[in-house]
Amino acid sequence: MDPYLIDWLNLLLRWAHVVVAIAWIGSSFYFVFLDNSLMPPQDAASKARGVTGELWAVHGGGFYHPQKYMLAPPELPEKLHWFYWESYSTWLTGFALFTLLYLLQARTYLIDPQVHAWSTAGAIAAALALLVVFWCAYDALCRTAGRGPGGDRRVGLGMAGLVVATSVVACSLFAGRAAFLIVGAAMATAMSANVFVWIIPGQRKVIAQMKAGTPVDPAHGLRARQRSVHNTYFTLPVLVAMLGNHYAFLYTAPHNAAVLVLLMAAGALIRHSFVARHRARVQGRRVPWEHAIVGVLLLIAMVVWLRPAPRPASTGSDAPVTLAQVQTIIDRRCVACHNEALQNKGVALHTAERVQQHALAIYQQAVVLKQMPLNNATQITDDEREQLRRWFLAGPAGR
Repeated sequence: MDPYLIDWLNLLLRWAHVVVAIAWIGSSFYFVFLDNSLMPPQDAASKARGVTGELWAVHGGGFYHPQKYMLAPPELPEKLHWFYWESYSTWLTGFALFTLLYLLQARTYLIDPQVHAWSTAGAIAAALALLVVFWCAYDALCRTAGRGPGGDRRVGLGMAGLVVATSVVACSLFAGRAAFLIVGAAMATAMSANVFVWIIPGQRKVIAQMKAGTPVDPAHGLRARQRSVHNTYFTLPVLVAMLGNHYAFLYTAPHNAAVLVLLMAAGALIRHSFVARHRARVQGRRVPWEHAIVGVLLLIAMVVWLRPAPRPASTGSDAPVTLAQVQTIIDRRCVACHNEALQNKGVALHTAERVQQHALAIYQQAVVLKQMPLNNATQITDDEREQLRRWFLAGPAGR
């Protein structure tokens, strides 16, 4: 496919993915807040109708009064809004983007021979299998370990172990950037599958029972609530995994699986503080901010851990780097993808004039972000990056 058209599809799919993800995450966050902020109804009429919780809120110049029926209202309303297309659209656009960038361009984005050298078909099959295996393992964990007293704690510990194992496997098999994305995609797949397999079908069964005049089984509501809570805890870890694949200093770190796990753990801890905050305020208890504090301390520790070693003091080797020297590095490490015929991402570096024209992009991508060459496929060295740095910082006059 024409690289120009791929770039447009990339932009449009990413845009759509972000828009529908905002809608899904926003509604998820709101309903978790709502569920944890409800107070017992005050008037007898609401209690008689089976209302178990209510909230008064003001927003946009108006007052809102949402109420919750733990099982079901006495009568089914004529119009009922469902929340599921936000989830399905997020997964569909995300998977389309994953297919366009990583599956159809597996040799470029999915496979790093230094991590694991395998065929394109094998890498694609393994990436897809990881999404399926994660969901199956997570779902089995919820259906077995979640039963009886202490079930939530057992499931939580099991999920933590599953996420760690998935991160280690992904970072051992795929290019670092792809590994971060695949772990995020596996968790996001489980989130959307929760909606598709359990939450929406359970709600449909409740409605069918109401229409048939049979007692409503409370198990459907309890299961839907459990999976919704899991989804809200997955949200920040998924986001940081997908954002992290844009930062080479994270996914190229020597222990990138540990980096990913710690980032996601920080996100889950911070999210827990906000979830617990709503309930604590209703119950008049202290807000447990210590979880968020631990999460922030984790992030600070990672900033210190991943900080690059300081450059050694000058030993007289800071001689000016000439354009000819830079061109030699570019020809060896970059021109395979950025030449007159290919011009990957619309950038060609096959002449000295083109190198000068794209000096800022070279500095940003190859020196600062270290995202290029992609997966360091051409084995650029730190010394060569340093030469590019000195050349760029010398300014136009020094080049």
